[in-house]
Amino acid sequence: MFKKILVANRGEIAVRIIRACKEMGIKTVAIYSTADENALHRELANEAYCVGGASCSDSYLNMENILSIACLTGCDAIHPGFGFLSENPIFASMVERCGIKWIGPNPHVMELMGNKSEAIKMMREAGVPIVPGSYRAVSLEEGNQIAREIGYPVLIKASAGGGGKGIRMVSSDAEFAPLYTEAKEEAKKFFANDELYIEKFIVNPRHIEVQMMCDKHGNCIHLYERNCSLQRRKQKMLEEAPCQCISKKLREGLHEAAVKACKYVNYDSVGTIEFLVDKDENFYFIEMNTRIQVEHSVTESICNVDIVKTMIKTAYGLKLPYKQEDVQILGCAMECRINAEDMKNDFRPDPGKITFLHIPGGKGVRVDTAVYAGYEIPPYYDSMIMKLIVFAPTRLECIRKMRAALEELIIEGVKTTTEFHYVLLHHPTFILGYYDTGFCEEFLKEYEQNAKQRIQ
Repeated sequence: MFKKILVANRGEIAVRIIRACKEMGIKTVAIYSTADENALHRELANEAYCVGGASCSDSYLNMENILSIACLTGCDAIHPGFGFLSENPIFASMVERCGIKWIGPNPHVMELMGNKSEAIKMMREAGVPIVPGSYRAVSLEEGNQIAREIGYPVLIKASAGGGGKGIRMVSSDAEFAPLYTEAKEEAKKFFANDELYIEKFIVNPRHIEVQMMCDKHGNCIHLYERNCSLQRRKQKMLEEAPCQCISKKLREGLHEAAVKACKYVNYDSVGTIEFLVDKDENFYFIEMNTRIQVEHSVTESICNVDIVKTMIKTAYGLKLPYKQEDVQILGCAMECRINAEDMKNDFRPDPGKITFLHIPGGKGVRVDTAVYAGYEIPPYYDSMIMKLIVFAPTRLECIRKMRAALEELIIEGVKTTTEFHYVLLHHPTFILGYYDTGFCEEFLKEYEQNAKQRIQ
């Protein structure tokens, strides 16, 4: 097994990986920026080194500095977590050329699946359902013609995109050219790649993803599905597993398609296949995340599987410790992403010092975080500061447990999304479980109207 792993990340995922390594008897090296000098992951690791300035490009995206630290400290593997360099095939290839193991999929597969148009093409070849579209990068003129053929509304999407960037919804011919230009400029800014492709816009679908685990020996299993439909501006706010709102036939179809997709590309690590499901239960592949997900903890809760440890073991070359029949759904789990944001000011990030912190506990309550009382949240990175996860035998019990946990959670000094989640968990549509990607925006409109009426 690996002797020393460099964790090329920060925040709660860095803490999560370091804890898993401790349990496995593996030493860890943390990297941190000048803005993260008091970060928890720095204190938990066996060694910690400053990798650069506060900005991402100077630190957590600085490939040369990260590799230099890994080589100088004698690391035999690098775990990228999620975000930053986790889906960068160039960095993964550089790691391997340095004689260091990359804890993730083969860089070639990362490159193929990371390019959205290429991934869609491959899934089409594999027989996995895909959304009607261009299947490749297109020019303005080509894109406009395809949009007319498949019918509006359509999405213009960055081929190398993610996180809701480089995406525009187009409703008519008149809108196409200006929105294409906007998406192209945004894609170039965020991904250094301005290629765009076109796909049919499925109105208010459900966003369902299947957690996959594969190894280097051809073994491939799924860990069931998660409902990630609760999104604000294409950013996930709450996830739950398993999915309440789908039939047995659809569930089996999603699992089968996800396994087929991974086997077709010879996937060899932890990953996630994401699907859109329309009102008639037709489902379509949208992308593959070739890394561990933020919401992996929801799946861990319902299956009692340690995804991080498994990812490390398979990267080392071991076979998956589970067969498909070994993995069972043991209950229901939910995760609230607690962000340092002001929900009454258009969810504007609210960095600052946490003056008081009380974390909820009890059976079936899990908190993944890197913050503590006295911690100064820097303004340079993602605003998520905590994942609050609960597990219970049934979905209704899960909802009640999450409400109780949110009531107990106290974070002072910064504004957070705790109230958003608490009110959401009392909404009839959410309680029934039959919500789609359009629900969150409608819920927020309703919340704002009710708030105005209370003031009056």
